[in-house]
Parts: sequence; structure tokens; C-alpha cells
Amino acid sequence: MRVQKISLLAVAVAAGLSLTACGSSDNNSGGGDSSSPSGAASDTSGTQGSGGSTGSTGSTGSTGSGATGSTGQNGGQSSGAHGPTGSGRASGAGCTTAHLSFSTSGGMGEGELIVNMKNTGSANCTLHGFPGVDLKSKDGTVSASRSKLTAPTVTLQPGAETRFTLHYPPNNSGGSGETFTQLVVTPPNETHSTTLNAGINVPVTDGSGPGITVDPVGTGK
Repeated sequence: MRVQKISLLAVAVAAGLSLTACGSSDNNSGGGDSSSPSGAASDTSGTQGSGGSTGSTGSTGSTGSGATGSTGQNGGQSSGAHGPTGSGRASGAGCTTAHLSFSTSGGMGEGELIVNMKNTGSANCTLHGFPGVDLKSKDGTVSASRSKLTAPTVTLQPGAETRFTLHYPPNNSGGSGETFTQLVVTPPNETHSTTLNAGINVPVTDGSGPGITVDPVGTGK
């Protein structure tokens, strides 16, 4: 009986050792499995890093687009700056006697003389106001008085003309009257004159003179 107990005890110890060896092998296998997830996490981190770099490149592209837009705006401003230069050219300085030609013609009624002025220059010019008119006869000179008409501003293109009217009382007295053979005309705002031949006969009056008046340039027909 004692011998059987010892044998049974030896079998039990051997069985226990066998179980311990199996458990140790299982634990080692589990440790190997736990190392695999760690490697997978490392790969994911690497992928995210690559994506971050791509995002940074996209930001650089956006900056380049902004620079292009700024250049376009500068180009627009440069074009606009030339616009005002072309449209800002102005003509119409005062007409000078040297760039005007003069002629006379009959007026609409008796006692009227039209004086025509033509722009012979190469640029526009302007006239505004009353001309000076002196009438000369063998007995002296008479200056025409200004009428009460308002003076317009007249712009003459090259080759264009305007006029003014000289009013005088016709000589219906039956006498010889006074005859003016020359007109000395000075355009508005000018100091140089031109002399025109004329044949204006007015009655001789006492006191206030012949009553000759001149309209501003650009009025009448």
C-alpha cells in the first residue's frame, strides 16, 4: 500500500510540472501578440505625418494665388492712371488778333454792320465780351459804346467763325452827314487791333454824338 501511494504522488507531481510548462508556453505566445498592435500604431502615425506635409504645400499654393491677385490690381491702377492723362487735354485759350481774320457784311436792317471773325489758327480758341470798335473819319475818331446785351462765351474751332453787330443811326437827314471810312477793331481781352475799310454815314448831331453802339461777340445773326 505504501508503495502505491508513493507512485501516485510521483504521478501527481509529474502532472503538475507538465501543466506548468503548458501555461508558460501560452503566456509567451500572448506576449508576442501584444507586440503587434504597437507596430500598427507606429505605421498610422507615419501616415498622418505625410498628410500634414501635404496640407502645408496647399497653404503655399494659396499664398501664390493671393500674389497673383495683387498683381492684377496693380495692373488695373496703372491702366487707369493713363486714362485721365488722355482725357485731360484742354483747348480754348483766348483768341488772338494774329489768329483771326476779319470781314464785314450788311446787317439785318438799316443802320447795322456785321463784323465777322474767323479762327485761322490750328487749335480751338475762345472769345468772351465786347470788342473795341473805333470809327475813323476825316474829322476824327469816335468810339462805339457797348449795348446792354449779355456776352456769351464762344469757342471757335479751327476754320470756324463768329460775329458781332455794330449799330449806327442811318443818315436820313438829307444832309451830307459824317462818313467813317475805317473801323479799328480790337477783339475782347486783346490789345492788338486790326483796321477794316468801311463806309458808314451818320447824321451830324449836336450834344451826345452819333449814338453808335456795339453788341458783344457771338450775339445776333
